[in-house]
Amino acid sequence: MTASNLRSAYGGESQAYQRYVYWGNIAAKENFPNIGRLFKGIAYAEQVHAGNHFNELEDVEGDFLVASMAGFGAGPTSKNLEGAIAGENFEIHEMYSAFTAVAELQQEKGALQSFRYALEAEKNHSELFSKAKEHAEQGKDLARQDIQVCEVCGHTKEGSAPDRCPTCNAPSNKFKQF
Repeated sequence: MTASNLRSAYGGESQAYQRYVYWGNIAAKENFPNIGRLFKGIAYAEQVHAGNHFNELEDVEGDFLVASMAGFGAGPTSKNLEGAIAGENFEIHEMYSAFTAVAELQQEKGALQSFRYALEAEKNHSELFSKAKEHAEQGKDLARQDIQVCEVCGHTKEGSAPDRCPTCNAPSNKFKQF
């Protein structure tokens, strides 16, 4: 069950990466360059999550049908942010809560850590996208701030990199700036 959940999470995070890069380009074209940068920073975090999930499947070979929740469509930035928030909240309240429970029950420590890292980051993402949506609905871009993403767990924050990641304890040099 945990391997199936890892495959599903890998698929979902990979799709989120593509969606956010695409929506980031739309935001930039609509004169929201900082919201576009936020999308691209969070896209990188989703890529980190997908990579962590994929690494936990290193001993699995073969082709699998992967079921994952994925939003489709592209609209104006405020609508895309609404879709991003819905996707992050699905991962927080449904997907990763269930996946962590199964991994814990099956004593799959690596998968559990991968799911927990993603779950914590998705909470940051939902908050950041919500703030961006408020601005976009008023026709305003976010103020220019650096976006920092932990290359180990995907923790995402505005401003400067912390001395240590609050999720995985990685040092500040493990943060990528957008």
